Amino acid sequence: MIIASELRKENIAQYLLYMWQIEDIIRANKLDIDKIDQSVISRFPADRRKEIYEWYESLIDMMRREEVTEKGHLQMNRNIIGSLADLNRRIMADPAPRFDDYRKEFYATLPYIVELRSKAGEDKAGEIETCFNALYGQLMLRLAKKEISPDTAKAFEQISKFIAMLSHYYALDERDELFKDDDKK
Repeated sequence: MIIASELRKENIAQYLLYMWQIEDIIRANKLDIDKIDQSVISRFPADRRKEIYEWYESLIDMMRREEVTEKGHLQMNRNIIGSLADLNRRIMADPAPRFDDYRKEFYATLPYIVELRSKAGEDKAGEIETCFNALYGQLMLRLAKKEISPDTAKAFEQISKFIAMLSHYYALDERDELFKDDDKK
């Protein structure tokens, strides 16, 4: 769909959070395309509905095939988390001073990641996925108009700052511009 493809190009973090929300919308509608058509697709301009309908249909099919109808994420979304985690590892391992600000943000975010992972029980996610789980949780709290404590708001702010930087580097890496100086060595 157009929103997703634009977000995918512009901001990988926003794209991923959007896709998680789409997965939840599909689940909330019991993977029933008619319900989704009625509650979501019907709100779009008539000339776009067929394309959007087919997009939702394909996502429903993928969710069924990948057995994520009740929880979890589509493989394409898990692949993005994996790519972001891999990029994080590559940046952290690079001794170049150009990544000092990134490392600073990562280490400022790490205590929040550790705290969140300690609360996750048996279902611990990696560092980057933990950040996205937190950001998605923040989105859900805002949609439910729930109050967020100052400490939690501070954690969300730091995680957002870190993920924004990672997303920026992801876009640069996609264009082969992040490690371009390394090619000259």
